[in-house]
Amino acid sequence: MIAKSETEVENLREAGKMMKQVVDAVLAAVKPGVPSMELERIAREATQAVGATPSYLGYSEKGTLPYPAALCVSVNNEIAHCPPKPEKILKAGDVVAIDFGLEYKGVYMDTAYTVGVGAIDKKAQNLIDGTHGALEAAINAAQAGGTTGDIGAAVQEVAKQYKLGVVKDLRGHGVGAAVHEDPLVPNFGKVGEGEKIKEGMVLALEPIFAEGSGAMVDDTDHVGYVTRDGSRAAHFEHTILITKDGAEILTA
Repeated sequence: MIAKSETEVENLREAGKMMKQVVDAVLAAVKPGVPSMELERIAREATQAVGATPSYLGYSEKGTLPYPAALCVSVNNEIAHCPPKPEKILKAGDVVAIDFGLEYKGVYMDTAYTVGVGAIDKKAQNLIDGTHGALEAAINAAQAGGTTGDIGAAVQEVAKQYKLGVVKDLRGHGVGAAVHEDPLVPNFGKVGEGEKIKEGMVLALEPIFAEGSGAMVDDTDHVGYVTRDGSRAAHFEHTILITKDGAEILTA
């Protein structure tokens, strides 16, 4: 989406604020012993309370089966797109990524956070810190007149600093008028390469790192993805608006 009117921009900002309220409610419930389906319940109720609609629920792309939940709850070696399940109960020491999207007044938001469940080990903290730092680097690199390669290069550099693997098969993307839009925004690349970034663009930037290589395979249900080597993964995401002064974070 390229936001061209003040009404579009205001709707995006309002939707972003709603997104933050919902995700804050979900993250506050992440504790040892909590069933992932409880997080799903909270997300649905909080979304309804703010007057928005979960955008992942029932979403299908390129002939895939409709996604069965409002949330993605990816734990440890699960990378992304993993739905909550009755048997998926959070344990102390887990690394859990919460990915959520909503629609409000015809605009779409996307965000993700990764947190530790209770006390976590140093490697898990390094994974979370590195992935979060990569999102900050991506946002700083997202400038009108630049390229998607600028963003990918910034993310890739942070992965090297933290000795983490980039999940290259999943990428950031345009958002705003639909759940997924062009352009794709890889988490790797070279400065100056890729597609041009334009003022008014709405982008979902989402670095995804793993402790291992970053290679992924389908999970057993063929809905989400897990790391091929069994290592833990982390995922952070914000929806941003490209302005003449830089990136405005809509979901912060």
